[in-house]
Amino acid sequence: MIYLDNNATTQLDPLVIDAMLAEMRLGPSNPSSQHTAGQQTRRRMDEMLEQIGRVLATRLNEPGSARVILTSGGTEANNLALRGLRGGQGPLIVSQIEHPSVLTVAQLEERRGRQVRYLRVDRHGIVDVALLQAWLEQSRDPHTVVSIMSANNETGVIQPIRQIGELCRRNGVAYHVDATQSVTKQEFLLDQLGAAAVTFTPHKFHGPVGIGSLWLAANEKIDPLLFGGQQQLGSRPGTEAVALLAGMCAALSIGAEHTAENAEMMRLLRDHLESSLLATFPEIIIHGRDVDRLPNTSCVSFVGTDRQSMLMALDLAGVACSSGSACTSGSSPPSHVLSAMSASDEAVKSAIRFGVSKLSNMVELEQAIEIISRCYKRLRK
Repeated sequence: MIYLDNNATTQLDPLVIDAMLAEMRLGPSNPSSQHTAGQQTRRRMDEMLEQIGRVLATRLNEPGSARVILTSGGTEANNLALRGLRGGQGPLIVSQIEHPSVLTVAQLEERRGRQVRYLRVDRHGIVDVALLQAWLEQSRDPHTVVSIMSANNETGVIQPIRQIGELCRRNGVAYHVDATQSVTKQEFLLDQLGAAAVTFTPHKFHGPVGIGSLWLAANEKIDPLLFGGQQQLGSRPGTEAVALLAGMCAALSIGAEHTAENAEMMRLLRDHLESSLLATFPEIIIHGRDVDRLPNTSCVSFVGTDRQSMLMALDLAGVACSSGSACTSGSSPPSHVLSAMSASDEAVKSAIRFGVSKLSNMVELEQAIEIISRCYKRLRK
């Protein structure tokens, strides 16, 4: 199987597996326990968090400093940010192209009576910053929460998050960044974003599934979603998964050390995939191609086909890819991202997402191009 679905999840790095196994072999791990074993676990956990802070250029675990709240994954972290920042009662602004773990929460909050606004994007998939500025200056409500992703999970299009962070700071509102797709694929220095909270999860960069993080800026408070214990200052009760934290720390450290070279390699593979397909099939559409994108992501509309038929054909031929977010592609609704970008119905209905990784190689990619071309020739009308 040629795996080109790395926006959904990635293969574990062998060094990450080693780090998790080393932690597991140390025996029972509960950093809240008062005995010696528990306190040793607490010290290891604190060291891992400090290492994460060094990698992401943010100070953690100091009085009044920023902190990382460990969650079960990106979905929980996004939910916690939208419902917990600034009391979770004020106006909520999200873009039309957010991940389902943001948009679904926004829709639920709206049904409960919370004021929610959906920020439009242009045809390239970039949010309308001028409209956001107008909304914030009109509202002037300090309880407002703005949630805009750093880069889109379907198209890879990068958003102007520093500009948005500065805009939110000037207006005194909380800005949440879903950075699930960006961390280790581009330079990411948390203290420079102007954000109140940032989500990331290691299974997107060759770490384990089952753990995620919500970085919280210094002096920023958050109301919990869960109750029952005082772990993590009561922000997210429950015994911390220290072995998974070891995996996250290792994956982040390895990925950040090689961000530039991995990004260049992935960009080379992605561009070769796109140019090869365009040379043979000039009618295909590559979404977001004219603006900055993540180096690994390609969203292609195979005009004249149905995305489900293409997905099934590619899967049977040995290529793993997707039709959008893994959180929605099981039911395969049309892409809300491409619809928000004003793509045609035909383009939306025929869109497939490919995602390479640092473990991808040109030999496999050439094989994938041949398979994709063969399937498209057979299925297009």
